[in-house]
Amino acid sequence: MAAPRKSSQQLSTDRVDGYVDLRSYAAIGDGRSIALVACDGGIDWLPIPSIDSRPVFARLLDAEHGGSIELAPADDFIVTREYIESTNVLTTTFTTKSGVAIVTDALITGFAGRLPWVELARRIDGVKGAVTFRWRVAPGTALATATPWVDTTTHGKILRVGGVTMAVRGIDHGPRGGGSRAVVGSFTTAPKSRHLLVVAGAADEPLHVPSPELTDVALDRTIHGWQEWSRDFGYDGPWAADVQRSALALKLLIYAPTGSIAAAATTSVPENIDGNKNWDYRFAWIRDLAYTVHALTRFGLREETQAAVAWLMRTIRAHGGESELDIFYTLAGDLPAGTTRLSVPGWRGIGPVVEGNPAGEQSQHGIFGDLLSLMLNYVRAGNVLDVATGRMLASVADRVCDIWQQPDSGMWELPELQRYTSSAMGCWQALDSAIELHELGQIPGSSEHWRIERDVIVQWVAENCWSEAMQSYVAWPGAESLDASVLLHAPSGFDRGERMSTTIDALRARLGRGHLLYRYTGVDAEEGAFVACSFWMAASLACVGRRDEAVAMMDELVELSNDVGILAEMIEPGDGAFLGNLPQGLSHLALVNAAITINEVA
Repeated sequence: MAAPRKSSQQLSTDRVDGYVDLRSYAAIGDGRSIALVACDGGIDWLPIPSIDSRPVFARLLDAEHGGSIELAPADDFIVTREYIESTNVLTTTFTTKSGVAIVTDALITGFAGRLPWVELARRIDGVKGAVTFRWRVAPGTALATATPWVDTTTHGKILRVGGVTMAVRGIDHGPRGGGSRAVVGSFTTAPKSRHLLVVAGAADEPLHVPSPELTDVALDRTIHGWQEWSRDFGYDGPWAADVQRSALALKLLIYAPTGSIAAAATTSVPENIDGNKNWDYRFAWIRDLAYTVHALTRFGLREETQAAVAWLMRTIRAHGGESELDIFYTLAGDLPAGTTRLSVPGWRGIGPVVEGNPAGEQSQHGIFGDLLSLMLNYVRAGNVLDVATGRMLASVADRVCDIWQQPDSGMWELPELQRYTSSAMGCWQALDSAIELHELGQIPGSSEHWRIERDVIVQWVAENCWSEAMQSYVAWPGAESLDASVLLHAPSGFDRGERMSTTIDALRARLGRGHLLYRYTGVDAEEGAFVACSFWMAASLACVGRRDEAVAMMDELVELSNDVGILAEMIEPGDGAFLGNLPQGLSHLALVNAAITINEVA
């Protein structure tokens, strides 16, 4: 059974033990941090100052002590919501028996981009009748590492948690005290009334306390800024609205201070309702960055592309990229520093909650293909490489010639070392890209050596990674398991023929649930269906000449997102519930690149 279509989704504002369904969340951001807004108006996730900071508002993972920013009618209400067109600014319409009011939520940006501090604006406009709102700003314990408290100063009440300092201000917002750990208030709307709630914060530095009147103006400027960005967005093919919404979601994950790209906005949201598959995705994977840049160059978005590529090249060189290649880095460009378990319950009590990701110590050969194809796409878009980058990439290609025969952990970061089929295909992609980069005069080296080894990989995969019985590429030589990551290598060009076509059928038969797809054989007992895999299949169908099937599948897949177009990492096929961290960059990237691929191979 496939997930329900968006048009049939009902917005639930119910909380079970303090938690809402993951489909409830919309995301807003400012290029540095991201807030998650639930259908009931609660902001359950907001790190200050950055995506990868410990969140001072984290009810998502700890309903009792995590902290939240609540804003909702005092009486029963129903909700509809949407993003303002071409923006990441959210509007939520609350309807009660006594009236209607609209809340507009944004993280404010400045005249020249992000502000030096985090500033959340919640504008409440009365539409009809009277609606009494109650609000509460209650920081949490920063995932059980600090105690929040209210400090009374000559400039009003200030909230503090560890090194984070916050101010709450507003226009006609009716503050009413709140005790030693929160600030609360209430007000009543009328037709054409306007109220404003502002929360500003900074970490380990003095705080600028905003003027609410200026914030009200800045909210309109923020809307305009998003719309200006969207005007530079160049895609008018099929599923244009879904592609643009996913591009806007991806923009939220671009970390403006460095140009890096977070894989997701959260940590430890479970992939399995039984727990123990909770990971931290607030890092910059080479893989995700490669797919993002591939999409951005197709959209003609130059600044984000340049910032991401420049950051990645600097970061790789800083960590010995000529001899080793790490699979991900911190958003600042450092190497990950292991993992830490935190003493909080997790979403709906499903733990553990962790900081860090153990996959940082793994070897994954597929990232060589990601890196070199990323740089080839960058050059194809009209850019040129500097000498140091060219030499480094040539060194990487030489290393691929030596390393592709060795086992690795594969794309799925598995503990079992194997000679994964998709890793070999990724090494083929790396050498194929290096050859073209050399022909374009962008990198030095021996392209003949790369060419010979590239062809050896093709022969090895054909002889060792194909199952006549299953009519499919298998996960590794001799395996009876299948792996959906081979679908990436129809678009890469490794195989767009009959073998890839029948592999698609085998994957659908063995790993599919409706239009959803699990990552590899047996994993359905451990987690939900992996959203990106379904979009990879749609793209692959187009690449092997089955465009009608690709279009039909894509028409269904774009309905998998929630009511405002956000995708998580996984979906439970039985009921369409979200699982895993969100917004999940790889899911949105897969949607975008599938749409572009289907359009291009028409």
